[in-house]
Amino acid sequence: MKEKSNKKLTKFQKFSIYFLFYAFLGWIFEEIYALIVTHTFVKRGFLFGPICPIYGYGAMILILCLMKYRKKPIKLFFISAIVFSAFEYITDFFLQSLFGIRWWDYTGEFLNLNTRISLAFSLVWGFGSVIFIKYLHPFINKIIGKLIKKIPVNFTIIMTRTFMTIMFIDTLLSTFRYIGLLGNIPF
Repeated sequence: MKEKSNKKLTKFQKFSIYFLFYAFLGWIFEEIYALIVTHTFVKRGFLFGPICPIYGYGAMILILCLMKYRKKPIKLFFISAIVFSAFEYITDFFLQSLFGIRWWDYTGEFLNLNTRISLAFSLVWGFGSVIFIKYLHPFINKIIGKLIKKIPVNFTIIMTRTFMTIMFIDTLLSTFRYIGLLGNIPF
């Protein structure tokens, strides 16, 4: 008789899955946005692979810090617009300082601050956060919860660790590329 395992994922492991999922989803959104704006495929993001960690971190900020405002959408909107504009500004500042490259530039956008953030995108972050907290994350949480129950825990842990390791290696290689240690690797 086969014994059923009571082993469950830790909170860190679940958040790692969310991080990876939302970072990949953010990359897809970035690609679609770039395709609409430029009418061509443009490699988006810092990493070689199909992932934008800034969206994974943003999702973690929402889930861990701002979920408590889910029943106060107006407050959530304003807090998120401010928090994510600051996050975007700081991220752009450090990326530009470290690598001398801009991954986004709001030159010409109405009410931009040092071309790092703009009013329009601050509003997008506010609205997006409300949609994320009220609709997207609860839906994704259900789907991931159902999948986790159907997939053996050990396999889920191995896959999560594998993808996190790949992302870590990708981050190192991408960093080496941008500081010039890998030459001009195109992708």
